Amino acid sequence: MIEATTRDIRSGDLRLQPRERRRERWIAAVLMAAAVFTIAVTVAVIVVLARETFGFFLHPDVTVWEFLTSRQWTPLFAEKHFGIAPLVAGTFLVTVIALVVGVPMGLASAIYLSEYATPPVRRRVTGVLELLAGIPTVVLGYFALLFVTPILQQVIPGLNLFNPLSAGLVMGVMILPTVSSISIDAMQAVPHAMRVAGYGLGAA
Repeated sequence: MIEATTRDIRSGDLRLQPRERRRERWIAAVLMAAAVFTIAVTVAVIVVLARETFGFFLHPDVTVWEFLTSRQWTPLFAEKHFGIAPLVAGTFLVTVIALVVGVPMGLASAIYLSEYATPPVRRRVTGVLELLAGIPTVVLGYFALLFVTPILQQVIPGLNLFNPLSAGLVMGVMILPTVSSISIDAMQAVPHAMRVAGYGLGAA
């Protein structure tokens, strides 16, 4: 009887084997399609950016020297200027404001979650941070334009609708999950023996 049961199991395995192989082939095909699609999208983005870049520099009003040295960016004005310097300066200004806002808040949340929070609280707060990281940047841009900027205009009279302060504040909140996640991983990667040794040497 044991031999018959073993024979039935083996025959069942033989019947299921082609089905499992087909399923694995389908899974492999889906994963390959996803990988090819990702590569295709990346290549398409590079091609479009390269084409638009060449088209931009082929414009009769644009020269490489003016693009690199001019301090004005007025492509829609009657007197057109295409200097990249204002865009670079604005990007750095917004980045600095975002870092001033996001890094302290991210480090503080990481220290709390890694060293003080209980496991249930850590799970809930981490979930909220992950949801915050999933908000599209377009939504955050509209939030900065339609909600943060009017509040700042009440505090700072004469503030323009498009300003680096509101963009920097929202970007600081946007990078908060990334800063917090990286900091938590770095803190939890420290071995317990090294922590104890630090405490023994007087570390707080």
